[in-house]
Amino acid sequence: MIQIYHQEIGDMWYAVALENERVLATAFSPNEGKAIEYLLEHLPYNKPFMVAEEPNPSSMNLLKTLRMIFDGKEVSYKFDTDMDYLSQYSQKVLQCTSLITIGYFTTYGAISKIVGGSPRAVGRALASNPFSLLIPCHRVARADFTIGGCSFGEKTKMELLQREDRGYEEPMKLKVYGGILPVFPIKYLKR
Repeated sequence: MIQIYHQEIGDMWYAVALENERVLATAFSPNEGKAIEYLLEHLPYNKPFMVAEEPNPSSMNLLKTLRMIFDGKEVSYKFDTDMDYLSQYSQKVLQCTSLITIGYFTTYGAISKIVGGSPRAVGRALASNPFSLLIPCHRVARADFTIGGCSFGEKTKMELLQREDRGYEEPMKLKVYGGILPVFPIKYLKR
């Protein structure tokens, strides 16, 4: 059964859904109800769930990790995300996006060149990212380096990126699925 945990840390609510130590969805919002709503919208259909009274050690670690990511801190801990209920295409987009290093961003078009489809298809896949913060869809921008959309709003997306800015100067190239994904320092974003 899917276990849902949520907690207010600082001025933000974080919510996580786990099943047998595998992460099915994560969410955050300054509003408790919106965090839970987003989480529930991204759970697999027809699977029972329950809201747990108290977080267990795994969920507590995940909740704290989400807060660290929100604060712009680097995290090295990897969680086992369950993407089995997502389309193959969405899985590829999310796996590619998960490789974008903190302090950098890429574009929807660059991801589409790696995984196939169009930049718009990549945007749709990222708009339904069930692993907010954990898979950094906020690190993907438009081809003209403007911020682009975000389920939690463009202002929140820009704030996340500003907290992650490490002052890098030069773009990098990541090897992904046999292709090259260009990533750019956050300072390249047009504000």
